[in-house]
Amino acid sequence: MKAIICTRYGPPEVLQLAEVEKPVPKDNEVQIRVYATTVSPADCAFRKGKPIIGRFFAGLLKPKYIPGDDLAGEIESVGKDVKAFKKGDHVFGSSGSKFGAHSEYKCLPEDEALAIMPANLNYGEAVAVSYSGLTALPFLRDKAKIQSGQEVLIIGASGSVGSIAVQLAKHFGAEVTGVCSTRNLELVRSLGADRVVDYTKEDFTKTGPTYDIVFDAVGKSSFSCCKSSLKERGVYLTTVPTLTIMLSMLWSSISNQKKAKFVATGLRPLGEKAKDLIFLKELCEAGKIRPVIDRHYPLEQIAEAHRYVDEGHKKGNVIITLEHEDRT
Repeated sequence: MKAIICTRYGPPEVLQLAEVEKPVPKDNEVQIRVYATTVSPADCAFRKGKPIIGRFFAGLLKPKYIPGDDLAGEIESVGKDVKAFKKGDHVFGSSGSKFGAHSEYKCLPEDEALAIMPANLNYGEAVAVSYSGLTALPFLRDKAKIQSGQEVLIIGASGSVGSIAVQLAKHFGAEVTGVCSTRNLELVRSLGADRVVDYTKEDFTKTGPTYDIVFDAVGKSSFSCCKSSLKERGVYLTTVPTLTIMLSMLWSSISNQKKAKFVATGLRPLGEKAKDLIFLKELCEAGKIRPVIDRHYPLEQIAEAHRYVDEGHKKGNVIITLEHEDRT
């Protein structure tokens, strides 16, 4: 089968299309014919080998994995002990630290982060919800304990995680302010934001009100610079685990006031992820959330997709689509 391999850490050019052995499902596994996957900033970070902590999962000195986390596709075959899924099911989910989604086929245990796709979404849309939803949901619901009536600020509101975070925060009854660039103001408004801040013209840390939750979905800010924008018992969230945020978490943990928090969403228990996928599926089918997609690339152009994501200006998700020779 076709798959992307990465033999060294570095720029997008280190990614190569290759023929590798097609995986065979174990007794408790399903074999998924992958039709869509994503390229996220996390994928780019693993490709670069930065931060170093990522190398403990991908290979300390050089990559030893097929990249890719989230996927959507059709179950091609099932192991003899599988009960939850059957051949022909359309599924979406996450392979987590096992990676391997940037390939034509992937085998996963049936109790992995896997669920039946939302009936109203195609493969690309479903995989976008898997990536962004499984990131935004645990931050807002579990770490920040978001409540109806709270005021929430989302930095990077037009990005993959931020665009879903805006919609989830509105679902939970919050009043939402989104921060983005001029060209994405209308997009963020269309997602339900009550107010939009153009960061090219306004610094919310100096001119804006205070919030119960500040969620940096792109890792471009810091707890120290956002602290003045938090209410007395406000919570600051960031998706990027820098040394600074870890120290801020430690320091704020001994205080009864403003808190800094981070979630290693990729390391969450598989059962929790599976439940969240079902929750996200129900929200999609009810019309409560929708994915934002910027560009589609075929698997053969994955280096170009990485290059585009590296630029840091995408809105929503970048999707990789796979066409199979015997079924286009």
